[in-house]
Amino acid sequence: MAAPSRKKRSSSAAGRKARGNPQKPKASGSPVVPSRATVGDWIGAARLRTLPLAVSPVLIGTGAALVVDRELHWVIALACLVVAVSLQIGVNYANDYSDGIRGTDDHRVGPARLTASRKARPRTVLTVALAFFGIAALAGLAIVIRTQEWWMLAAGAACIVAAWFYTGGKRPYGYAGLGELFVFVFFGLVATAGTAYAQVGVVPQEAWFGAVAAGLLACAVLLANNLRDIDQDRAAGKRTLTVRIGKRATQALFTLFLLVPFGISAYLALFFPIAWLTLLALIPAAAAILIVWTYRAPRELVVALGVTSLTSLVYGALLLWAFAA
Repeated sequence: MAAPSRKKRSSSAAGRKARGNPQKPKASGSPVVPSRATVGDWIGAARLRTLPLAVSPVLIGTGAALVVDRELHWVIALACLVVAVSLQIGVNYANDYSDGIRGTDDHRVGPARLTASRKARPRTVLTVALAFFGIAALAGLAIVIRTQEWWMLAAGAACIVAAWFYTGGKRPYGYAGLGELFVFVFFGLVATAGTAYAQVGVVPQEAWFGAVAAGLLACAVLLANNLRDIDQDRAAGKRTLTVRIGKRATQALFTLFLLVPFGISAYLALFFPIAWLTLLALIPAAAAILIVWTYRAPRELVVALGVTSLTSLVYGALLLWAFAA
């Protein structure tokens, strides 16, 4: 009677051993540990191709200030540039952190992020983002002390808060389809008008025209980025404007955002003839539009993003020249 009992127990143990998902690969040895982030990885995470979006409004705002006062206030202009570039880099690292801990970037098409790839600790990425926000705050404080316009502290604080809550916090507005609106306001209107005001104490109408153009070009870059990630964002529950309106509408809106600034510069050319030269920026703009309408693989939109960003830089530099001359 004992032998059958042992056989039954042995059969039961074998059954328990066989349970589980036979399709699931069995781990062998130690898990693969991702390599540590290199200097190149950190530079890539700063997303240098987006920095022209920070430079262009400062160029345009400085040019508009020169229309009012022919003297270049280069110290304030340089401080404005530090604020804008630091905020851009800070928001890029903040996005890396926030999207990474949410899992939004686990299957991204573009360059790998530090947090999602686990090459850097999330807390380290967050610390770097906060450091750049701190640099922007210090440069902004220097501007306020120099100009004695203390109310601008509130404007600077609003910029940092907007940068963080793009993808940070419990209800990031970038996940609700409001990214383009905030980019237009802060990387267009606030950055351009703020640069002009900090230098001459007023915001001339040329600054407002240029601010609209800079804001639309920045929005076009964001549309190219979100069009590239439309499938991943939809799967992750990230309801960007592109996810909400779809591919075709995004392509049409991208084209509109890229072409309207040239209508603005054509109007400005009636008063500042050199502004006609901004039409040279139509060359990279046309290339970006062509890519967005004909791409076959999402990775091609990385090129469109870079070319659109270049368009913004060329446009801003030529409009500065037109105002200064």
